[in-house]
Amino acid sequence: MMTPRYLLPFDSRRALHRFTDVLIIGSGVAGLRAANSVDPHLSVLVVTKDSLRESNSTYAQGGIAGVLDPDDRFEHHINDTLAAGGNLCNQAIVDMVIRQAPQRISELVRWGTDFDRENGDWALGREGGHSQERIVHARGDATGAEIMRAIIARTRAMPHIDIWENAFTVDLLTHEGRCRGAVIVGMDGRPQMVWAKETILCTGGVGQVFRESTNPSVATGDGTSLAYRAGVELRDMEFIQFHPTVLYIAGSSRSLISEAVRGEGAHLVDVTGQRFMSQYDSRAELAPRDVVSQSIIRQMAATKHPSVYLDLSHLDADRVMNRFPGIAHTCSTFGLDITRDRIPVRPGAHYMIGGVTVDRQGLTSMPGLWAAGESTSSGLHGANRLASNSLLEGLVYGAHAGEAASRAAQEEGSKMVALPIRHSAHESNESFDVADVRVSLKSLMGRLAGVERDAGGLQEAADSISSFAAYVMRHQFDSVEGWELQNLLTTAACIVNASLARTESRGVHFRIDHPEPDDENWRRHLTIQINVNAGHPQLTEMLDPAEATPATFSVDTDE
Repeated sequence: MMTPRYLLPFDSRRALHRFTDVLIIGSGVAGLRAANSVDPHLSVLVVTKDSLRESNSTYAQGGIAGVLDPDDRFEHHINDTLAAGGNLCNQAIVDMVIRQAPQRISELVRWGTDFDRENGDWALGREGGHSQERIVHARGDATGAEIMRAIIARTRAMPHIDIWENAFTVDLLTHEGRCRGAVIVGMDGRPQMVWAKETILCTGGVGQVFRESTNPSVATGDGTSLAYRAGVELRDMEFIQFHPTVLYIAGSSRSLISEAVRGEGAHLVDVTGQRFMSQYDSRAELAPRDVVSQSIIRQMAATKHPSVYLDLSHLDADRVMNRFPGIAHTCSTFGLDITRDRIPVRPGAHYMIGGVTVDRQGLTSMPGLWAAGESTSSGLHGANRLASNSLLEGLVYGAHAGEAASRAAQEEGSKMVALPIRHSAHESNESFDVADVRVSLKSLMGRLAGVERDAGGLQEAADSISSFAAYVMRHQFDSVEGWELQNLLTTAACIVNASLARTESRGVHFRIDHPEPDDENWRRHLTIQINVNAGHPQLTEMLDPAEATPATFSVDTDE
């Protein structure tokens, strides 16, 4: 798939300009935590495509995992993370992140986050893959919203931090191999060139690539796509975590039913009422997400029914309502009483495990560009994310990236200039329905690159994406809808190409034509990086999860 370097025409000699020491793209927990780590003597600009609250972080239900119970141990949390990660985690990164969890959680409390307590102690929950209760939550099942409330209030009070809402970052500005800022279009529709000493990418997930997803509409893979176009290395793009339990009501938007529901003792049953998880895994409903999602898909196929069901009717009704008020409200709008009625669920795209490759400080493969949160591949999650480790990763890496970018910006001095960068306009005569292409892409990705994959389906997906891209990618849009479509196509192509290349099953990547893990040949990362001069990507294997030097094998995916 040929990829344009920039999606819109511009000329720095005639453009509007803005200068800032640190530019942060994205306003989820990672982005705002990064902003709060920058030295207050530096100027910070936070840019978000929607309102400040509209991010995956806000919709996080379960909580933050951390060793807070005196009977728990860091080693236990580390081992649970490694076990879930499909033998692909970077153990040093896992150790670093897990050991920082109590510090980061205490930080949020100091900033005003009100986590749930019982008798004065933390009210700790348990989710699939965890060996014991260690997940702090807030307002029952509204942890993300409570965290974002507190961190947004703190960020708004910082005089050195400016915030642009409803501003779409179209592309990173690069010059002589270094990130220099970004091209951003605000509500007035006019492109601005924002020049920054250091830029931090915190754009969240890619869930809108798929038809069934828990992600909000803003999760269109913008960060991975604009990094890719700039020649930044992406890694592990085949690893998409599907949440096992997404509310399935025909014709409605998909809502997450938190894994904490199963942690509290809910049963998964099929259309006949049979509790089936023990047929697939001895941990039953508390197996890791990849196992539960794959088991649900197989049970749906066996029963020829479009969903399975969560059953909470055997649990104490008052406790259920107090623990899950948000889920209870959502279900009630469809006439479901979660204390009595079975909740129809099926898997949906939930979390992007792969993304922009970063080191332990959040530095990407490009000088001047840092990244944190769901848009990154840090080595924490391996091939499958352990429940409630994502907000933790955003906090830890947001802090690291903010601190490191701040130090780098201070070392660069005070002088900033607008560099001679331009991208020409060209005629785009194609006429097509952007919304229709988007729906078609989401449908084919859910059907051919979902929980279960095989070579035939993935090749069909790759061919269809190439067909769409042939006319969509050469078009120069002047709307967010058009740029999002181009980002969705770019991200989808990376996912499919990496999924085709990995001929084994590992973690959330399940190939029915290669159903077993193959450590001898495939205990390695796949990286993809476009050569911005040649205009085509190179897909490269990495020899080991902790290794930084690519092996010689590569696949040219140029059409």
